[in-house]
Amino acid sequence: MNAVIIAVLVMLVLSLLRVNVVFALLIGALAGGLSGGLSFTETLTSYTDGLGAGATIALSYAMLGGFAVAISRTGIPELLVAGVLKLVNKEGEATRENLAKALIIFALFAMAIFSQNLIPIHIAFIPLLVPPILHILNELRIDRRLIASVLTFGLTAPYILLPYGFGLIFHEILATQMELAGMPIDMADIPKAMALPVAGLFLGLVVAVFISYRKPRDYRTVEAATTIEETPKRTASVKDIIVTVIALIAALFAQIQSDSMIIGALAGILILYVFGAMKWKEADDVLTAGMRMMAFIGFVMISANGFASVIQATGAIDSLVENAAAIFGDNKGLAALAMLIVGLFVTMGIGSSFSTIPIIAAIFVPLSVEFGFSTLAIIALIGTAGALGDAGSPASDSTLGPTAGLNVDGQHNHIWDTVVPTFIHYNIPLVLFGWIAVMFLG
Repeated sequence: MNAVIIAVLVMLVLSLLRVNVVFALLIGALAGGLSGGLSFTETLTSYTDGLGAGATIALSYAMLGGFAVAISRTGIPELLVAGVLKLVNKEGEATRENLAKALIIFALFAMAIFSQNLIPIHIAFIPLLVPPILHILNELRIDRRLIASVLTFGLTAPYILLPYGFGLIFHEILATQMELAGMPIDMADIPKAMALPVAGLFLGLVVAVFISYRKPRDYRTVEAATTIEETPKRTASVKDIIVTVIALIAALFAQIQSDSMIIGALAGILILYVFGAMKWKEADDVLTAGMRMMAFIGFVMISANGFASVIQATGAIDSLVENAAAIFGDNKGLAALAMLIVGLFVTMGIGSSFSTIPIIAAIFVPLSVEFGFSTLAIIALIGTAGALGDAGSPASDSTLGPTAGLNVDGQHNHIWDTVVPTFIHYNIPLVLFGWIAVMFLG
């Protein structure tokens, strides 16, 4: 078997068996490296060499976690929650409950979309908004798998389709890597090529919300098993609201100007410090609590980069694509399907569509040209293959983020309540609709 397949399968099986994702990635990388012809020492060296690439992401999420918890201490989230609570009366009137459910789902859906394009803060809003409303979700008996599906859709579909915020970064990576592979493209063509694959994601969202997870699910009302509750909250004053809004704007501006989530979070934290919205004596505990809350995501991102380094060192991705294409001969449909599946395996392993595109574009472009695909079809093929797995990977921040918010009370399993549902509802339709797009665009 190909080393990529072995590495990813080992990682996925261990994850499904509830082995910690960081350890699953490490063991999967070792299995892939050894089966790919590397010695144990070479595999370990390649893995550790790749860890550094994830350090920036890990620090970014730690800083964003600290910023999010700092904002939560101002009492702002409680104001938002209070508005929702007004819709839920003590008698639990069905109409009001349904309205409250719809409002919560729509608010999280909108915020997730905005976090990619309009207000590019990515998953930083999740620890800010989700933990305070968990008791409301419990009262309304909303299945948290539904919320995970909504959040993951909002964290993936917008950047795939729209060239704004993180979407602009994704589209630029796609265009740049295709040009380096010998096929310059017009970035304006990317949304056209990706419209049908994103329609597949939307179909998966509809199924998750209205069919799979529409039934009530009971959760215990318990104190959150996390340091997010360690420091006391206070009622937000007018000053706190103004300062918090300024801090959010400053963080957004700094991030856009510096192209760094670290600088953005730092700017927001400093505003809260300077203007007193975050008490100096509480600051260290608050920031430490936020960093601890996001630390798991950071370690997974670091480990995923080590995993990717080993996979690339084996050279197995090239052979996987070539062998898959050779099996299907001149059959364009089967060749396209094979390349999509390869993209799925690669992204499932490393957890990032942004990192997958550079790995597969150099192989997919010449291979697709050889099969006679059009430019739009190749854009759809590489864009979909890169995005595949982001929604259902144990190592993806698109799944880690929702889990970080929904599991603060220990009742939401990362693999079975986030990864498996999002894999089923998003990766399967994305393969189907991506393949249809490639064949339709020719």
